[in-house]
Amino acid sequence: MLVRDAWRLAVGTLTAMPVPPPEHVDRRRAAVAMALAPLAALPLALGAAAIALLGQFAGLPHLVTALLAIGVVVVGNRALHLDGLADTVDGMAASYDCERSLEVMKTGTSGPAGVTAIVLVLGLQVAALASLLDGAAIPSAVLAAVTVCASRAALALCCTRGVRPAREDGLGRTFTQTLSPLVTALVWIAVAAALAGAGAWAGLPWWRGVLAAAVAAAVVGAIILRAIRRFGGVTGDVFGAAVEAALAALLVTFA
Repeated sequence: MLVRDAWRLAVGTLTAMPVPPPEHVDRRRAAVAMALAPLAALPLALGAAAIALLGQFAGLPHLVTALLAIGVVVVGNRALHLDGLADTVDGMAASYDCERSLEVMKTGTSGPAGVTAIVLVLGLQVAALASLLDGAAIPSAVLAAVTVCASRAALALCCTRGVRPAREDGLGRTFTQTLSPLVTALVWIAVAAALAGAGAWAGLPWWRGVLAAAVAAAVVGAIILRAIRRFGGVTGDVFGAAVEAALAALLVTFA
């Protein structure tokens, strides 16, 4: 029941797929859900890979194919992570006062800073993925899928013990500080291994996947540290920003 509820929680939270609600939601199930986040993103990854294959077989320009593939991922999670990215950047740009920044993040509207962040991050994702599609069709599509899944490992870092929540309600109460550093490390080691294997199959040096994981982890770590300094901790919006930044970092490193 624990794993089943955790799986439903992960898929229901991170994708738009209709799944039965978990029977119980507590911190134990939230911990397992965050550890399973890369696997829970598999439906989105498969959708992106399918678009990548179809686009290449149809002879579409790589940039068009990449834009459609990233679009599938965005639609598949209801733009949840992009919304978090915009709110996080708006909060950081709003004020050095913690409470004021948190209030701006809760408004639900996107200011110039948030919109610019979305354009830049999506632009990096699309351009980098387009460059990866220059390789063989099937290996490059698989690499794109693995990268989408791997980006969700950012959530494990956000939920590691010692990373305190900015608020004690919402995600702060349920998800934050639920994973031990050891579990987080194991998640990222598994992600690095998967990236290394997929990258090698796509014709890249195996170490490029390990480097991509390291760069993504560093980017996510920087976001978390900045959030702690500006907001006093992480929020659900920071979770989303971390995922989008991780995906961009992974794709750019491979590109």
